[in-house]
Amino acid sequence: MNCEVTHSSQPLKTQFGSVTLPIASKVILVGNPNVGKSALFNQLTKRYVSVSNYPGTTVSISRGEMKTKDLSYEVLDTPGMYSLSPLTDDERAAKKVLIDHPNSIIVHVIDAKNLDRMLALTLQLKVIFPQNLILVLNMMDEAKRVGFKIDTQKLEMQLGCPVIETVSIRGQGISKLKEKIDALSRDKKQIQDNDAKVIQFSQAHALLRQEKINEIVSQTTTSQKMSPQRVSKFLDRVIMHPVLGYVVLALVLYYGIYQFVGVFAAGTLVDFIETTLFEENINPWMTSFFQWIIPWKAFSELFVGEYGVFTLGVRYAVALVLPIVGAFFLVFSLLEDTGYLPRLSLLLDRVFKKIGLNGRAVIPMILGLGCDTMATMVTRVLETKREKIIATLLLALAIPCSAQLGLILALLATNPNAMMLWASVVVLEFLWVGFLASKILPGTKPQFYMEVPPLRFPLLSNVVSKTWARMKWYFLEVFPLFILASVLIWVGIQTGVFQWIIHSLEPLMAWLGLPAQMAVVTLFGFFRRDYGAAGLFDLQSQNILTGNQLAVSAIILTLFLPCIAQFLIMKKERGLKVTLIMCGFVFVMAFGTGFFVSKILTVSGISL
Repeated sequence: MNCEVTHSSQPLKTQFGSVTLPIASKVILVGNPNVGKSALFNQLTKRYVSVSNYPGTTVSISRGEMKTKDLSYEVLDTPGMYSLSPLTDDERAAKKVLIDHPNSIIVHVIDAKNLDRMLALTLQLKVIFPQNLILVLNMMDEAKRVGFKIDTQKLEMQLGCPVIETVSIRGQGISKLKEKIDALSRDKKQIQDNDAKVIQFSQAHALLRQEKINEIVSQTTTSQKMSPQRVSKFLDRVIMHPVLGYVVLALVLYYGIYQFVGVFAAGTLVDFIETTLFEENINPWMTSFFQWIIPWKAFSELFVGEYGVFTLGVRYAVALVLPIVGAFFLVFSLLEDTGYLPRLSLLLDRVFKKIGLNGRAVIPMILGLGCDTMATMVTRVLETKREKIIATLLLALAIPCSAQLGLILALLATNPNAMMLWASVVVLEFLWVGFLASKILPGTKPQFYMEVPPLRFPLLSNVVSKTWARMKWYFLEVFPLFILASVLIWVGIQTGVFQWIIHSLEPLMAWLGLPAQMAVVTLFGFFRRDYGAAGLFDLQSQNILTGNQLAVSAIILTLFLPCIAQFLIMKKERGLKVTLIMCGFVFVMAFGTGFFVSKILTVSGISL
């Protein structure tokens, strides 16, 4: 199983002001995908976990600490699960957490308006954890909006466990939940005498459970017919329409990705930060400073040379990568908070089935446009090993991260023909390789099911917090690697290895019809694809590349090897052998496609 779960058997303590509070028990949040577990985790622990309006957000076990007046708890946020008979790695990981911590307080979070579909897991949990289960009816605001009322007291009597109403994203009902957790944790006998039971639930069990659920729902709920939300219904039909849905997608890509990320962030914003702040102010001052304190040129170039830590590494990370990543994550946060992404999954399901995947794979693919490392982890939401291999391969080959994508869009913005060629080649490569992989790899055709949440107006605080958290995470990953790359390049220059590698790559560049200077950019790409894209950005600013060469270079860098972080995650998720095979394939495809496109442009006499 790819999901790792670690825990300590030692008693933990936490410092709360000047008072040390004992950790009374663990609190484990479980429930179906997209029911608000992560939002509830945020409210209980005041620690940010990505909260999104689509299934599959939590792909690992998140830990935090909840404090009440007298006690402190370790809170675990588990991946979404539909049943205690797991099908995916995420469900297996969630079940493992439950079995490994039988004396914890189990908080089952459900979507209140879908009570009939979600009580099945409640009844399964009740069998295994009869004394330490709390049911949380989350999203009560949406249930009331559609005229769905629940008699909480009757539901408690029917289930034999506490029931709490919450709206976790707004913090409603959290204090009552904490009080109930405190009350349950103080009943030491109930918690410490409980043993987890590994029970296999059969089809016969499922039928009996459903009969019980129908009886519970009929006795505890009432539903009033509410006037349909015409705007929401209309938008749903448009977004998932087989024709109009693609029009909406094109508008989202054009205004959200191209105009905002590619033109504004990678163009206007990057130009201001790089030119005005760095080139005109920061770099000259830093150069003078380091040349003054380090008179030896060979050593000062480590910091402020052509490939120096400040003049290259810090500039690339802060001036080129960070603004683009921030802009993309802002757009992405807005889209996921509205509920658009599950609808996009349904829209693209038919296309994705042609390449051995299903609509659920849309989630890691779109996340890959932010960071392929994060997206590779999210492939855990896919059900079969075959789907995970295909998705991981396509992420490594044809899904550029936000920084790389933003820089390439900015570079190609002034040359629409080159942009059209680049986009067409990358999309066709994605579909063609996926189609071939689906034919070569054995396995059954993927099935698709997904809970579609209602369309919601984005919550500003949620959008801002998740954008900031993702920017910080990405920057902390990128910054050390960019600094390391600058140091390694400096070492390579001092030892002559750098020049030797560049000289060795120049024949490859000539074979591809590219100038010799592209050898440096290609070498940058070995460190990170977005690092290579930043080098291409620098090269284009010197007007060295023709339109044809720019398009070919952009294609090669997009289809290039995964970055170091993504490589390590691929190794962890798919194994070293499969990862090496994928990387070898990606390397050949990147340069082979670049050569093929270059020759076609040359033979046909097309000038972009």
